[in-house]
Amino acid sequence: MSAPREIGTFVVWDYLVFAGMLLISAAIGVYYAFAGGGQQTSNDFLMGGRRMTAVPVALSLTASFMSAVTVLGTPSEVYRFGAIYSIFAITYALVVILSSEVFLPVFYKLGITSTYEYLELRFNKHVRLCGTILFIIQTILYTGIVIYAPALALNQVTGFDLWGAVIATGVVCTFYCTMGGLKAVVWTDVFQVGIMVAGFVSVIIQATVVQGGINNILNDSYYGGRLNFWDFNPNPLQRHTFWTIIIGGTFTWTSIYGINQSQVQRYISCKNRFHAKMSLYVNLIGLWAILTCAVLCGLSLYSRYRDCDPWTAKKVSAPDQLMPYLVLDILQDYPGLPGLFVACAYSGTLSTVSSSINALAAVTIEDLIKPHFRSLSEKTLSWLSKGTSVLYGALCIGMAALASLMGALLQAALSIFGMIGGPLLGLFSLGILVPFANSIGAFLGLTTGFVISLWVGIGAQLYPPLPERTLPLTLVTDGCNITNLDSQGNWTMTTTEMPFSTSALQIHNVERTPLMDNWYSLSYLYFSTIGTLVTLLVGIIVSLLTGGRKQSTDDRFLLTKADFLSNFDFLKKEKLILNHQPYATEDGGTFNPAFNHIEMNFTEGEGKTHGAHF
Repeated sequence: MSAPREIGTFVVWDYLVFAGMLLISAAIGVYYAFAGGGQQTSNDFLMGGRRMTAVPVALSLTASFMSAVTVLGTPSEVYRFGAIYSIFAITYALVVILSSEVFLPVFYKLGITSTYEYLELRFNKHVRLCGTILFIIQTILYTGIVIYAPALALNQVTGFDLWGAVIATGVVCTFYCTMGGLKAVVWTDVFQVGIMVAGFVSVIIQATVVQGGINNILNDSYYGGRLNFWDFNPNPLQRHTFWTIIIGGTFTWTSIYGINQSQVQRYISCKNRFHAKMSLYVNLIGLWAILTCAVLCGLSLYSRYRDCDPWTAKKVSAPDQLMPYLVLDILQDYPGLPGLFVACAYSGTLSTVSSSINALAAVTIEDLIKPHFRSLSEKTLSWLSKGTSVLYGALCIGMAALASLMGALLQAALSIFGMIGGPLLGLFSLGILVPFANSIGAFLGLTTGFVISLWVGIGAQLYPPLPERTLPLTLVTDGCNITNLDSQGNWTMTTTEMPFSTSALQIHNVERTPLMDNWYSLSYLYFSTIGTLVTLLVGIIVSLLTGGRKQSTDDRFLLTKADFLSNFDFLKKEKLILNHQPYATEDGGTFNPAFNHIEMNFTEGEGKTHGAHF
């Protein structure tokens, strides 16, 4: 075991590896701009012509929610709060099952481009507008954080130019989204998942070598109390317990996987429903792999710095910087590998930002432009889609500048999703699962859910929960040969107690009221749960009061028994499907072949009406 020495710096090779990653991403965009006749229609641009297959889409789904926030946030989360984070593996499984069995069948059979089209079909256009606007706000905010977070962390540790990096990422992203549309987004994501795994694996292998084997790492973690997998405390105020992660996590992530345009858009672009479901299930394997890598990195961090925590010793100024610090510490003898890790963090960013930009373009075209200007030609729409992509790219870079004023990253990102995603998830669940819900109920439910989520979320940012709620584990600085001590010489332990949120908005030394200690101290994972449940409850009650039972709702907008049973179609109707030639229209591509053989148990005519829905 070598004592930690001075950490290395970035060399030419590292910059080359990073630049290479950006160039390949841009090249994929250029390729899809011209391959196969380019992007003639807005359907090609936004939906990949609905001809995607399962595996690339699965990797793409994995990439875009494993952003740099994951690459930098999760290891430091494990380092500070222990491996209980790995319970998310169960959460991911639940989320994927829910998304593919509840939300996917309904969206897929309607053949929509924007998930918010569903809200108009099921409720009315005002509800659709609310959903659209909330989504646009949420995504722009989140994307700002995602661009800024890694740039800041890497800048502080490696001296990598902050705004240079922000603008480079923003521009490259906007470039390949605008050139290549959804196909480019999906294939760059596939490439970027490769880079992310490579970056993680190089860190894990080298850490294992430096620390003398994986057993040493696990032993250190065990004695440091980092292997706290099972914590069944039912208290909803405690930040991460088995229950907050399973229940709260499932709601938070379902609002991302089940209804978030940037995810749904990709699995709806698959060529048939089997591919769409497979893409979700394959993506689960990807999520597990990346979660495992991130948790192992966190344990390696602890093993390496268990006697000398760089954060308390003021070597790094925020927990997000621990991971880059470790990389420069253990990989400095291998020029190019620190660059690979930076490329890994940035491919996380690129993949998230690009899918956001593409989704924002889709929503804007489908929900804001098409309904009002019906006469536009496909060519014009295709150009408009490209224009909106550029516009949103610029907006997201602007948001990154704002994000530089916000506090602790992982939490900020997830609480934005929770605050806005929760009520939206409630709204969609109301439409899909509650036949008698009507538009008044939906609208009031959404408003109430949103107000209450915002109240908790903003309260928690202003008055962050006390350390006994978040339970950070101890970090020690005894092993550091510290040169920059204070006059008393004992400040190192006190900083360990730092509260988690370092938000610029925080209000200090105020009397703690019961409201703050209970309501605002709620685990951030429950923000989404509250939003969803309030929206559902209010929606159901109001619909019943305003005569929701009298209206008749078309079965296509609901989750029906037929949707679930169609999973087993391949058992009974093999012969019929063979004659049906579901892929006959594949070269044309605008008509989604899935509507033919899945709808077979209904009348033939109905399958056709869906096809004409575009």
